[in-house]
Amino acid sequence: MALKKKLYINGEWIEAKSYTELKSPYSEEIIAEIPQATEEEVNQAIDAADRARETMRKMPAHQRAGILEKLVRLLESRVDEAARIIALEAAKPITTAREEVLRTIQTYKFAAEEAKRIHGETLPLDAAPGGENRIAYTVREPLGIIGAITPFNFPMNLVAHKLGPAIAAGNTIVLKPASQTPLSAFFIAELLEEAGLPKGALNVVTGSGRVVGEKLVTDDRIKVITFTGSPEVGIGIRNKAGLKRVTLELGSNAALIVDDGVDLNKVIPRSIKGAFSNQGQVCISLQRVYVHENLYDAFVEKFVAETKKLKTGDPLDPQTDVSALITKGDVERTLSWIEEAKQHGAIVATGGNAEGNVLVPTVLLNADKALKVSCQEVFAPIVLINKVKSVDEAIEFVNDSRYGLQAGIYTNDVNTALNAAEKLHVGGVMINDIPTFRVDHMPYGGVKESGVGREGIKYAVEEMTEMKLVVFNRN
Repeated sequence: MALKKKLYINGEWIEAKSYTELKSPYSEEIIAEIPQATEEEVNQAIDAADRARETMRKMPAHQRAGILEKLVRLLESRVDEAARIIALEAAKPITTAREEVLRTIQTYKFAAEEAKRIHGETLPLDAAPGGENRIAYTVREPLGIIGAITPFNFPMNLVAHKLGPAIAAGNTIVLKPASQTPLSAFFIAELLEEAGLPKGALNVVTGSGRVVGEKLVTDDRIKVITFTGSPEVGIGIRNKAGLKRVTLELGSNAALIVDDGVDLNKVIPRSIKGAFSNQGQVCISLQRVYVHENLYDAFVEKFVAETKKLKTGDPLDPQTDVSALITKGDVERTLSWIEEAKQHGAIVATGGNAEGNVLVPTVLLNADKALKVSCQEVFAPIVLINKVKSVDEAIEFVNDSRYGLQAGIYTNDVNTALNAAEKLHVGGVMINDIPTFRVDHMPYGGVKESGVGREGIKYAVEEMTEMKLVVFNRN
């Protein structure tokens, strides 16, 4: 019998009025029954978060840090269990799932550290006439209730990027995890309860975006919405959020430029990882590669050969590199996009087919920039390799996109690197690395339809707090 989960509201595990089956994306076996919150239950969660606001606001920084530090220790003792949860619900290969858990631990460590260094600054008011004999300083205060909406692809670490800074800053949270991957969020809620987080400071409500998400976005008691997901949903959130502060991380079709003269033995292994890790279901997954014409043939030959070595199959098998896409619908969508590309002259160098719900790692050549596989986010193990005459031409192709999260360039020329850093219209430029590079304390976010605001614990804390000015007249 499948495990029946409960809503987490005000420090209590509450049975919901209705449930839905959660199935493994790989085997399609039922792995749990997940509560579907009603608007009334979401309202109870917001009420609980509202009541806990003052407790969290007044909690000393060292105590907030201590809760996060205890969470780290608890998670460190249960890494394998956490990785198995991710592998089951998301079909993320177990080795990659374990990497995510280790990153999650780092994210909460950074949050614990940042809790102790949230501060303002002093201002020299006598720099302006009339400012004499006054002392001024700023402080940062928690905004209140954070509405957090997270995606399926990093169900534990992207939850950490919402919860970690929110707790560090003294906010309370109502979390809506992705419908396919709620087990990770419930697991972390259990650990935070054990770590001593006050009742109501975290509430986890699962259910439809139409009910849960809509309530979080429109309820006036929620002061911040932090969302990771599709541009369509993100734009809708921003339009409905009113004066709430909104942080949106909305995905991309990330690109890499490979300049003439670089060592392909360094580029290829990183590019393979960037393109196919987690089945390409990564916002900064390597989707487009623009290779200088002098290296193009060699790059394609080596990249295709390495792609063919990847093992597909069961996410619980430590040898598996690529497993199932998150839904059967995504398999059908990506196969149709590949077919469209073929009909418009693209060459399938390897892959292009599915085995059950596993899309075989696919390499496309000569794909036109107007094709869906080029201009939209594939979120699948598909990578395009195109030939360019120069880095400048490649930069134009990279920028010719509605997205702009991160981009990478491999080059031996420092001037070329600096020129690319200046001209690439993205949130982050990775020089001599893939666009998929991320560590959890760096500022992370995009431009254009890739979103607004920045994650990375220090930067997320800034998004979740507001500045207050204090002026003291000594006269």
